[in-house]
Amino acid sequence: MKTESINVELTRVEKDTLGEVEIPSDCYWGAQTQRSLENFQIGSQQIPQDIIYALVIIKKAAALTNYKLGILEKAKMELISQVCDDIADGKLDQEFPLSVWQTGSGTHTNMNINEVISNRAHVLLGNNLAHGSRFLSAHNDVNKSQSSNDTFPTAMHISAYKILTEKMLPALTALKESFELKANEFKSITKIGRTHFMDATPLTLGQEFSGYATQLDSSLKAIQSTLPHLAELAIGGTAVGTGLNTPAGYSEMVVAKLTELTKLPFKPAKNKFASLAAHDALVESHGALKQLAVALMKIANDIRILSSGPRTAIGEIILPANEPGSSIMPGKVNPTQAEALTMVCAQVIGNDTAMSIAGMSGQLELNTFKPMMIYNFLTSAGLLADSCRSFNYNCVRGIQPNMKRIQEHLNNSLMLVTALNPHIGYDNAAQVANRAYENDTTLKQAAIDLGFMNAKKFDEVVDPSKMI
Repeated sequence: MKTESINVELTRVEKDTLGEVEIPSDCYWGAQTQRSLENFQIGSQQIPQDIIYALVIIKKAAALTNYKLGILEKAKMELISQVCDDIADGKLDQEFPLSVWQTGSGTHTNMNINEVISNRAHVLLGNNLAHGSRFLSAHNDVNKSQSSNDTFPTAMHISAYKILTEKMLPALTALKESFELKANEFKSITKIGRTHFMDATPLTLGQEFSGYATQLDSSLKAIQSTLPHLAELAIGGTAVGTGLNTPAGYSEMVVAKLTELTKLPFKPAKNKFASLAAHDALVESHGALKQLAVALMKIANDIRILSSGPRTAIGEIILPANEPGSSIMPGKVNPTQAEALTMVCAQVIGNDTAMSIAGMSGQLELNTFKPMMIYNFLTSAGLLADSCRSFNYNCVRGIQPNMKRIQEHLNNSLMLVTALNPHIGYDNAAQVANRAYENDTTLKQAAIDLGFMNAKKFDEVVDPSKMI
């Protein structure tokens, strides 16, 4: 963000309704963008490029629709479309420097887009930015049939939908499938289970991993179920949801054009008043991301517990050795992918609290937490997508069982005594477990010493492979 004082020799002057503003001569933005830069020097977080790209799709769709409805001339429509394509191609990324911490409606960013399109078109027509009136008016042409109050939430939904379908869901699907493959690969490996961090009855390593796969599948379905709500767009509601200053049929036509341009199944919001005043769809969808974060936190912690040691703790699985783990302890390898994933999960859960507060804090006809909400949403979805992919490729796919350790733990567990319950009763089985523990002997020897059964019968009853 530009915070330094501006050299007068390197500036031009533009006007808005509040008066004249000096702007760096090499920038396409205008007066309202410059005022926002100067008045909101808060933090380092900028409006995400995903929002910028979504907004220019909206500007192009609006121009095409306005032209089709006969309220925007062809030359202006073509110029708007050309500049929007340039922005969407990443050619003007540096022209969108505004802070997330701005007006809660996102008006500054909407005007940033409008001004850049207007001024860029002025230059494309062979003019100097410092001279001449603009062929394209930022307000009257680029923003025609629109308000920040409906364009910004529409951009929020478009960018949220795109990051989920193009990045988040594919990464999550791949991670889920890796756990499913591991569950099948490990299906015949019997190991001891643990509850309360204490030994429990046996299960297979495959069964353990199938639980992780199912958690991820549930999260995947939860995220997918929020997509229809996100597909509803506010565009056409203008200032308060009434559609003031739009021609008849505009909302349906512009959404159809957005669907055509994005190849995504968007539709007009059922109620424009709700889509401007509240952001329940984003709260709902981020809640599904939180569900995923909760599941991933559990899974990642389990993975590092199961791999702990490797000699003095559980050590039942072996993780890929990606990098040295210590600056002082030679040969140490740490579960770094699990650690990175759990940090992401904590961040997402924190973001969800902010999303909830923002969602409940809309007043009357407008929610004024829009920039923060979409910043958090895109941050969460991006972090989860990246960390799922990293955890998958750098950890899960390379996990191997430590068969020696698994067998040692299985053979030494006192909880195999549970298989004796139907034969000698719970209380007698407890005596066997307690005697084995106190005398540091095997369950088999304890059962024989207590006279509950002979060695042959014990071997028939206490078979871990039959307890899964």
